[in-house]
Amino acid sequence: MPTTSTSRSNVLLIMTDQQRADSIGAYGAAPAPTPHLDRLAAEGATFDAAYCTSPLCTPSRASILTGKHLAGHGVSRLYDSLPQDEVLVPEHLREDGYRTGLVGKLHVSSRVDEARRRHPHDGFDVYELCNEMTVDLDSPWHAYSRWVAERDPEFHHRLVTEGRRVVHYPEHLHMSRWAAERTIDLMAGAVADQVPFFAVMSLFDPHNPYENAPPGWAERVGPLPPTLPPWEPSGPRGLRRETDSKTVAAHTGSDLDTARRGYHAAVAFADHEIGRVLAELERLGCADDTLVVFTSDHGDELGDRGLMTKGAFFTEACARVPLVLRWPGRVPAGRRVAAPVQLSDVAATALAAAGVPPSALGPGADSYDLVDLARGGAPARPYAVSAYRNGGLAVGSGGQYFDPPLLATMLRDDRYKLIAYHDVTDPDSGQLFDLTEDPDERHDLWDDPEHRDRRDRMLRSLLDWTVHDQWRAGPRGGESRPTVSMA
Repeated sequence: MPTTSTSRSNVLLIMTDQQRADSIGAYGAAPAPTPHLDRLAAEGATFDAAYCTSPLCTPSRASILTGKHLAGHGVSRLYDSLPQDEVLVPEHLREDGYRTGLVGKLHVSSRVDEARRRHPHDGFDVYELCNEMTVDLDSPWHAYSRWVAERDPEFHHRLVTEGRRVVHYPEHLHMSRWAAERTIDLMAGAVADQVPFFAVMSLFDPHNPYENAPPGWAERVGPLPPTLPPWEPSGPRGLRRETDSKTVAAHTGSDLDTARRGYHAAVAFADHEIGRVLAELERLGCADDTLVVFTSDHGDELGDRGLMTKGAFFTEACARVPLVLRWPGRVPAGRRVAAPVQLSDVAATALAAAGVPPSALGPGADSYDLVDLARGGAPARPYAVSAYRNGGLAVGSGGQYFDPPLLATMLRDDRYKLIAYHDVTDPDSGQLFDLTEDPDERHDLWDDPEHRDRRDRMLRSLLDWTVHDQWRAGPRGGESRPTVSMA
């Protein structure tokens, strides 16, 4: 049954892929120009301590659209698939009378699974999938593939035959251009039909291989900041295992600066296309009644500490994400939010814009409406948690997960970040950083006697969170209680 709503504002969720927070001007001196995202932040609230629930695409995206942490939705690894009984946010909103649409990357399940079938509770009226420009092009759901084939059959043939060897997509055939145009069409159609919309514009950029930006955009990138030096090789064994798998040489060869410049060029072009969508909101006359949420699923080491992409490290480059809310008249303009939040909070925030309570997310939900926090309300959680549960394939492993499994958890409070590596062969291993005094995470305090009490308290908090997270998830098979007392 539809929910009785007190508010039916539109919701536009804009997501990029693998974008670190400091790649946007609103978060500091970014190398690439991002005027449209900077304006969005100036007109809304910027969350300075937003963290992914997992530094990996699939589990993080499942959290964004279910409002649950990993144990709640059951997706931990890159090729896990969301259980069939899980319900995504758009289904709740569609039941409330919203027109819902996806344009771009979903990836709440294995991309292999998503190429074959839709999830029964994805909830999208409009479903235009593209998890990556050159992968699964023959899938019936790959809308970008059809779009390119109609406009330029020769270029489409190149995508099919050359795959990721195709670089520097022309602007008029770029996935970000397609996503912008189709999102504009989706919003305009809903406004014309006088129905509220929930639209997801989900880009692949600036994800590796860092060569997707159109010609000329790399020249718009300014000086690149220095990369952070590698950690000491004597760190936790779990960290060393992932570090060995994600070296710069493994992902870029020796041309790191070209990869970094390409990454930021992709950010700049994505910003340009996002600007077109935001301008359409103004033209349609619905900007004041639309909650815009901008975020990314996780970050990218991008050469810091000699590492690339993402994995079982929880640095600010990898685990911290951009998160901006704009909702004129409801979210104060120019607000900076210091309290830690996590990406599962996006779900309750989107539902709240429609007047749908967070309880609609069901058992296992770990999601809070961020609008109250943006208005200056008290934080709903004392810390953000991110978890890695043997999620990624080890480079050079022949497509296998780590064996023995690589398991780690991060807890980030208002000042400190603790990372525990759950390695039976290296017990009592982890990292501790004071982000106020050491924002670059250069000084590990894990074995510092002066911080032993703090480390132990945070480990206890992490243990308590783990127990409550598993309890909150509940039984996957439901329950059947006796109708008569057995006492």
